[in-house]
Amino acid sequence: MKKSYTFNHLSRRQVLAGVAAGGAVAAAGTLGMPHIARAADAVKVGVVHPVTGFLQFSGTQCRFGALAAIEEINASGGIKALGGAKLEAVLGDAQSKAEIGAAEVEKFNEAGVSAIVGAYASGICLATTQAAAKYGIPHVVDVGVNDKIVGRGLENTFRFGPGFGSITKAGVDHLIAINEAAGKPTKSVVIVHENTTPFGSFMAGLLEKNLTPAGFEVKEVLPHPTGNKDFNNIALKIKEANPDLVIPSHYYGDGVLFLRTLQRQRVQPKAIYSVLGGASSQYRFVNEFPDAADYVMDCNHWFDPRKAAAQALRKKTEDAGKSFSYEVFLAYEAMMFAADAMERAGSSDRAKIIEAMASSTWSDHFMPYGATKMVNGQNEGAQAMVMQVLNKDIEVVAPKEFATKAAVFPRPA
Repeated sequence: MKKSYTFNHLSRRQVLAGVAAGGAVAAAGTLGMPHIARAADAVKVGVVHPVTGFLQFSGTQCRFGALAAIEEINASGGIKALGGAKLEAVLGDAQSKAEIGAAEVEKFNEAGVSAIVGAYASGICLATTQAAAKYGIPHVVDVGVNDKIVGRGLENTFRFGPGFGSITKAGVDHLIAINEAAGKPTKSVVIVHENTTPFGSFMAGLLEKNLTPAGFEVKEVLPHPTGNKDFNNIALKIKEANPDLVIPSHYYGDGVLFLRTLQRQRVQPKAIYSVLGGASSQYRFVNEFPDAADYVMDCNHWFDPRKAAAQALRKKTEDAGKSFSYEVFLAYEAMMFAADAMERAGSSDRAKIIEAMASSTWSDHFMPYGATKMVNGQNEGAQAMVMQVLNKDIEVVAPKEFATKAAVFPRPA
């Protein structure tokens, strides 16, 4: 039976010593074998996302981004420090369920992956990172924002993008600044969130906690299940509460239906300012329902619009018939981060890759982050930005140094 290593129960020194010892035993078995010249062995990477189930749209988008990165890495010479070794994706489907995601990690371990990238939703990421920790597999989280993911002492776990706390703080801070610059036209708020997964409820709690001290009156907090089929009742409650501001936080399908329902029911608050909105920063939504999307704002993951590499990936994504969404570019950059760690480690060994990730100063990306700085697995330089749909396009309106347009706030009556 293979011996496993649980990161949150062992020190880094113990884990690294154990993994290194296993590698030494494997190497010893080959000493008597004659040398045979051959191409560098491929490095296997587990790619796990919910590509079926209620999260399948976002999961499929993530998979596309991760595989696009692998394609580019291999086309540019593979992992050069490993003699040009190609990356080989081992695909897993979490089926929109945390326990299935964890089971896929077990398969990855048997397949001998050197790292894992995934798994989109926070609940799934909590399960996959814990499962990967048993085997010392480095796991790069692409989208999952729950801060518990990197707050449990799992030394195999790394998140390149920002988490709940950082995004919520940025959302509130930017909202306050935008509101003050406009003469404080919004004072009351209704929060709408999904409550099927930990994501929506946790986000709503953080928003309420941060908005009240900032002087906003939270009139209502309205939960709904993911995959909600009818938002008419919630739209009616918003109309009765008559807030200045509506803050939604949910997944893509619900985001589209919610905003379209507000449009049909003529619910017209002074602003719709989502935080991690499911549809608000999606080109697909803007293209399909431009009237419902008009002037909607969102604090979310976004790329640096000044970077040519981001625009190149957007073109590649759209040429493939897909929408360029945060799922695509976050999974893409997560895979690029993993490949950079392999280059610097000069190894496909899990422990060495973990060390390289922990000490990463990677800056060859197109996110508005600067050089990578991992602290307990979290990239401290990561930040969210605020976007607004203007003239059927998505513009960055904050922070100022990345803005492509000034915010229109409040929106026209």
